[in-house]
Order: sequence, then structure tokens, then C-alpha cells
Amino acid sequence: LIFLNFFIFKCYILYIYIYIYIYIYTKKGSSDGGRLRGRQGWDISLRRRPVQRETFQAGDPYHISRREKEELLARWRKEKVRETPEVQYLYLQSIKILYNVCYIDVTVGSQKEEESAINLPSTPTPQPQHTDPASPTVATTPEPPPVACGNKVMTRSSEMDLEYEDGRGFGIGELVWGKLRGFSWWPGRIVSWWMAGRSRAAEGTRWVMWFGDGKFSVVCVEKLLPLSTFCTSFHQPTYNKQPMYRKAIYEVLQTAGMRAGKPFPVCVSADDPDISNSVEVHTQQMIEWASTGFLPSGAKGLEPPPAERSPYTEVYPEMWVEPEAAAYTAPPPAKKPRKNSVEKPKIKEIIDEGTRERLVYEVRQKCRNIEDICISCGSLNVALEHPLFIGAMCQSCKNSFLECAYQYDDDGYQSYCTICCGGREVLMCGNNNCCRCFCVECVDLLVGSGSAQVAIREDPWNCYMCCSRNVSGLLRRRDDWTSRLQLFFANNHDQEFEPPKLYSPMSAEKRQPIRVLSLFDGIATGLLVLKDLGIQVDRYVASEVCEDSITVGIVRHHGKIMYVGDVRNITHKHIQEWGPFDLVIGGSPCNDLSIVNPARKGLFEGTGRLFFEFYRLLHEARPKEGDERPFFWLFENVVAMGISDKRDISRFLECNPVMIDAKEVSAAHRARYFWGNLPGMNRPLTAMMNDRLELQDCLEHGRTAKFGKVRTITTRSNSIKQGKDQHYPVYMNNKEDILWCTEMERVFGFPVHYTDVSNMSRLARQRLLGRSWSVPVIRHLFAPLKEYFACY
Repeated sequence: LIFLNFFIFKCYILYIYIYIYIYIYTKKGSSDGGRLRGRQGWDISLRRRPVQRETFQAGDPYHISRREKEELLARWRKEKVRETPEVQYLYLQSIKILYNVCYIDVTVGSQKEEESAINLPSTPTPQPQHTDPASPTVATTPEPPPVACGNKVMTRSSEMDLEYEDGRGFGIGELVWGKLRGFSWWPGRIVSWWMAGRSRAAEGTRWVMWFGDGKFSVVCVEKLLPLSTFCTSFHQPTYNKQPMYRKAIYEVLQTAGMRAGKPFPVCVSADDPDISNSVEVHTQQMIEWASTGFLPSGAKGLEPPPAERSPYTEVYPEMWVEPEAAAYTAPPPAKKPRKNSVEKPKIKEIIDEGTRERLVYEVRQKCRNIEDICISCGSLNVALEHPLFIGAMCQSCKNSFLECAYQYDDDGYQSYCTICCGGREVLMCGNNNCCRCFCVECVDLLVGSGSAQVAIREDPWNCYMCCSRNVSGLLRRRDDWTSRLQLFFANNHDQEFEPPKLYSPMSAEKRQPIRVLSLFDGIATGLLVLKDLGIQVDRYVASEVCEDSITVGIVRHHGKIMYVGDVRNITHKHIQEWGPFDLVIGGSPCNDLSIVNPARKGLFEGTGRLFFEFYRLLHEARPKEGDERPFFWLFENVVAMGISDKRDISRFLECNPVMIDAKEVSAAHRARYFWGNLPGMNRPLTAMMNDRLELQDCLEHGRTAKFGKVRTITTRSNSIKQGKDQHYPVYMNNKEDILWCTEMERVFGFPVHYTDVSNMSRLARQRLLGRSWSVPVIRHLFAPLKEYFACY
């Protein structure tokens, strides 16, 4: 009888399990298109199905499109809502029957414990994937669908909660500062690997979506700081000079303001002519609020709300508020012809994909040639050789070098690193005649770990362009860097134009006095050089609006200059009345073109538009078709201008510029671009016997120069100070002294007391000189005109 009862019990239990199995197969397994294993499927069975692994080709990392994300999210939400209480009920009934047969009293509490113990098995922590996007293979593991369990549902979100729980902070949704090599500390937001569409981040790293451009990077937690460290992480020079950084600051502070309950006005009116000014004002208000500690809530008010902590919260740049007008946006790209092929989906790019650290390590291990990588950023898409050091340079870094190589801060030093044109902390050369900087990151990476600290302790420290050694680690200075640098600026043109029309030199008996139209004349440097060269001037018509400059011209040239007022008021009728002209010269104001100016408006706004007045009058003054008389022109402007502005000027003038630095023929640095058709503009710049090449040659008796050459003298009074310690350049009576006005005139090549008229102050005279041309440079450019025009 006992044996019979035991057999009946076994059959009953077997019947219940078969019923449960058939129910699961017909109810759920068939909809998934495959057979399930175990009571609740493959994921919690004793023997698991091997995880599917997809390997992709090198250079083609796995991406999840936005549409696929939305489809998977919808499927998982559907699975979350669709619970299976019938399966749970049948299973619990079988447990009760089993316990009742064995005479075990099952309480409600024990049922709940049994239910949680069976229906919620421990899910192993997902193993992080390799996160180097530049590695040969990038693998992703498809995640299992959610498992329904009574009142709880195991979804991806519960697994995602463990994504950044390594005890090192910086959870999903937090606003942070991140550091990538070659960039200043940049604001970003911690996101899930799911939003980045890439593989999981390794332990101790975070996926960061950068404000400003919406790109993604994997960043170590050691290179992350909370946004509350705004005072120490915000970099004012980068904010002044990089529009993308200003845009990023605008976006992150808008987001921080909304989180802290302190919203700032949003400038979205594209019809407002003062939109750029209003954006700048609002941004400054936000920066002041952030600099004071995000009061009143402080760092606690910056914490992400619960909704933004979810890994599925998609935050794209277009969702964030940003100015629409020309304050931060670039001109629209040229239209491209439509192709018949299907357009590929847009994939967000990852910054710093091939890190310099890994590539430099390969160079040290003799696995890669340093000539094959860009030593500025680590890119493998090299375009040319670096002009100063052994190594290559990509196109993007070339553009940055063109803009920043001759860009100087108020202390007279370069604004950015000589190698990478970036860097937050830079080492300034201790050589008084050098103005170069090297960032700590580049020094430690290319010279050797700890080299920056050694350089900091060394006083004075001579940089890698001044020191006697040509080789410092992987940083090897080129022997012919001076000529390479000159060729770099001479051959940096992306546009090709037809060569200018050449005029044959005139015979002596046919030469006539020259007639000149000088726009933005300044203090009549052009007329002074023509007289020094002995060229006869028949008429010199000058357009100038500065009263002090006009006074200097009238007094020093005895009224021989015909001043005609504002260039915008000159018409075709005036040109016909005053002309014909043989030479048109000018240099429009550079305030809105120089990238040193943080409030610059570019070529198409502010004073930048005055270039088009020069272009208009140049065409008005050109000889008519069939007139073969020699006609020359010259346009000058600053080197530190945006690449796009330089290209636009070249496109209108239909020629590429020549870069000339006055340091070769004077005692001051002054690099300028010159466009024109003067003969021999590309010839080497050679100093004359009477040129004062050293500062000591320009000083009065009893005064001693502390420097061989001075930095670029501008209209600002502090441009006279030299070196990282802001020393005055002259030593007299056992103390430092500034440059006297007569000494500045000698530095520029003007006669002594040339600007000493009308009781002008020292600062007013410096402003006139700071806007003028260098006399030896203009003499170099005008010298070939002696072959075309009558001389004394």
C-alpha cells in the first residue's frame, strides 16, 4: 500500500510538471519562435546557452541606430507590462501540493520567501566589454529580455543600475568636467553605454557626452571633476577664443540652471539684430552665478532628477537650449549634389578615438614610426610634416596651428601650446627672446613622464626650441625649422588661383610719378616709404577717420596728402575724379577678425565688413580693359585670424596671402598677412644696413635693453611688458623702465618724433604706432616699384 501511494504521488507530480511545461511552450515559447529550456527559460536554467558574440571589422565599431533603440525599448516595455500570473499560480499550487503531501504547514510568509527565492535568482554582474574604440575588434553582447516574477520585473534597468556602481562616483546624468589630451577641461554629462551606442565602459571609466558638439568619449574617473568645481575648471582663454567652448559653457549652465531651479532667459529670436550681444550677456550672468558656487542650492542642486538617472533617458544636443543666431553657429556648408545611393545613418563621432598615449607607446616600442602620426592629436590621417619637430600633422591641427602660431596673450607669450595648439597648463620659456609655450600633457607624453615637473623646478627653463639639445625624448627639433615654418605659411593655401598679371618694367624715359589711393591710411606709412625709396609721388589720396592720424599726416608731409574722409562715402564718381591710380593700398581694422578678440564679429559684421569697401574701391580703380599701364595693389591684415575669414578674403581678392614677420628686419615681432600683386612679394626678407635689428639699437643713450627683441606692440599699454614675469624691457638708473615714444618709433622704423604732434600723450602715440605698418617690411614690398615709376 505504501509503495502504491508513493507511485501515485510521483505520477501526480509528473502530471503537474508536464502541464506546466505544455502551458509555457504554447503560451510563451511559440511566440518567441524557439523552444525554452528550464522552467523560466534559458537565462535561469542550470545549463545556459552560450552567449552570442558578434565580432566586427577593425575600424567599423558596432553602433546601434536610434530607430533600433526605440524598437528594443518598446519591446522591453511591452514585456514588462505583460506578466504571467497563471504560470506563477500553477507553480505555487504544485509547491503547496508537494508540501501538503509531506505534511508540512506552509505559511504565507514562507510562501513569499519561497517565491522570491525561486523567481528572483541572483543575476551575475555583467562583465565589462573592451572599450577602446580603436582596438582591432569591438564586441557587444545582446542582453536577455526581461523576466517576469510576481510583483517584480527584472528588466534591463535593474541591470543597468550596476553599470557605474564601482564606488567611484559619477553616476548617470551627472554634470561633470572631463579632460582629454589637447583640450581644456570640457563640460559634459555622464551617460550610459546604451546612449553612446558603443560597448560597455570598463571599470573605473565613464561614457561622457560632451556639451557643445554632442560627441561621446570614454573617460577615466581620474580625469573627471564635478561641475561644482567651476571656478578651477573653467578656462577663460579658451572661452575667449573657441566658439565651441562658449557654446558648451552656455549649454551646461542652462542645464544646471534648470536643475537648480534658477532658469536663465533663452535667446531664440533669430530676428533680433542684437542676438549675439544678448547671448553673451546671458552667458556672463550664468558664469557669474556658477563662479559663486551655484547659489543658493550649491552642488546639491546640480544632482540629476530621478528621470535623468535612467539609462534610457535620451539626451541629444538638439534637446538642450542653445542660441540660434550667429553667436555660436558657423556659416552653412555649401550645397552638395544629391547622390542616388542611399544615405548612411548619421553616427555620432567619438573624440580622441585613437589616443596619442597608445600611439606614442607604439612609437617607443619601435612598432610605429612617429612620422606616421600627428604629434599634435594622435590622428593617423596625416596631411603634412610638422614644421618644427620630427613628426606629422593632420589637416585639423594644421588649421589650428595656422590660427594659433602667432596668437599671443597679454603677457606676450603664445596663447596655446606650440605642439598641440591647446593645453590648460603651459610651461613658458625662460629665454627672454622666446615667446613659446608647451603644455604639460605634451611634455610628459613626448619628452617623458615627469619631464614637466623637472621643467617647472628649473629656473630659467629654456624650451625645446631654444635649448642646445635637438632631441628631448621623442621630441626632435628639425634643423631647418626656420625655413620650414616660412614655407608652412607660404604653402598653406587650400585654394588655387591664377597667377597675377605681370607687368614688364618700364624704361627710364617712360616712367611717370606714381598716383596712390591709400585706404585706412593711418599715419601715412605708405607715403613715408615711397619717399624713402626716392619714388616721385604725383598724388596721394588717403581715406582716414582718426583725427590724430590725420594730424600726423598733415604735419609730417606738409599738406601733400589729400584726405577724403570715410571710405564708405567714396563713390565711383570720386574715383574717376581723383584718378587714375597706379597703386591701391590698405589694411582694414583687425579688431573683428583677430581671434585674440573674444567679442570678434568676423568678416561679415562690425569693422570686418570694411574689407568689402577695399574690395569695392579696388575694382573701381582698376584700369579699364585694354589699358596696359602697370597697376598694383596691396592689402594687409593680421595673421591670427580664423581660417574661414582668410579663405573668404583670398577668394574675393583671387590670390593667396604672403606671411611676413617684421622680426627679420626690426627689433619687434609683428607677423602679418599681405595680399597683392606687387612683384617679388615671395622673395626672402633681407635686412638692410640701417635696419635696427636689436632693441639696444633703438634706445636712447644711458639706457640698456633687457631683451634682444620685443613682443608685438599693440594699442594696449601692457603690450610693452615682456616675459612671463611681465618685466619692462629697459633698464635705466638701476630700475626697470618702459619704452619711450621715440624708442617705439625707432622699433617701427619711423623717424624720431614722427608722432610727436598736437601735444599727444604717450598712450595716444602708442595707439597710433600699434595700428601702423612696420616701415622696413613695407619698404621690402615697395622696392620693386622703382622699376616702374619715376624716381628722384
